[in-house]
Amino acid sequence: MDTREFTSAYCKRDDRIAALSYFGTFAVYFGTLPLAILAADVLWLVIPLIILNGTAGVRLYVLQHDCGHLSLWTRKEWNVWAGYGLSTFTLTPFRAMQYNHNDHHAHVGDLDARRSGEIHTMTLREWNAADWQTRLKYRLYRNPFIMIPLGGIFTYVLRYRWPKNTLKVGVLGVMVQNALLALWIYLIWWFAGATGLWVYAGTVLWAALLGVFVVYLQHNFEDTYWDRKPEHRLKKAVVKGSSALDLGWWFDLATANIAYHDLHHDNPRIPSYRLRQCHRDARKVFDLPVIHWPEALRSFTLKLWDEDQGRLVPFPKTPKSSAVTA
Repeated sequence: MDTREFTSAYCKRDDRIAALSYFGTFAVYFGTLPLAILAADVLWLVIPLIILNGTAGVRLYVLQHDCGHLSLWTRKEWNVWAGYGLSTFTLTPFRAMQYNHNDHHAHVGDLDARRSGEIHTMTLREWNAADWQTRLKYRLYRNPFIMIPLGGIFTYVLRYRWPKNTLKVGVLGVMVQNALLALWIYLIWWFAGATGLWVYAGTVLWAALLGVFVVYLQHNFEDTYWDRKPEHRLKKAVVKGSSALDLGWWFDLATANIAYHDLHHDNPRIPSYRLRQCHRDARKVFDLPVIHWPEALRSFTLKLWDEDQGRLVPFPKTPKSSAVTA
């Protein structure tokens, strides 16, 4: 029995659990936003509310991701309409997200298919051959204090207004989603003025920070997997090249279990509400490495894929006598 066969027992969708997850997350989202606006002058109260609201936004994004795989609800059309219903509040056009994410699943770990929109990884050989300008740009790009806040804002606030492959998946859907997002922002301003907009901006910023933090760790860790064709093996890439983050029950609740990304990539039909239990049961049968907080934080020091060692490594230390600086 392989992991795909084992996880097939966890693919059963339950509309009652899906509804609790979907509408319960929306309840937290819509409940905390007005409370945060009302508490805008009380710093010790508004910051936790902003964090809670932004975290709910991330959870909505994960549920939209489930809908993109048609794994949240029992019926295809329910997944599609629920995905559209989420897109305004996740700042992410549903069909574009679905198309691009399925493309990511098809090419994970393939060094010959690194695509814009993903977190880019250079190989050590490419780094050694690069000029100082390329190295400097990549250093800045992979700096977590730049990549997480600026990358999050760029991706969710700007890039998703016209995602890659928009012309393939439909311009109309993207433009309608942008119009609905503009309407949502206008309604916040209508009811709460500038205070409402600043609070909303704070929730978007926190959601972007948390979102990029999670997305980065899904495939950027020391023992991940990259290879080139014809040696590249997708089955190996989806399990070995995707992480399993065990960062605690509260983290799993906040992120709808998407941190167990290895089994998700192996079998995207597993609903998010079954993924945590599936992973725990699978560990009793298979050797599935798990990443905890220390290793998760250390992963942000790893920048380059070493094709010879088959692992992600830090930037090499440049000898003092080197003529190339970065």
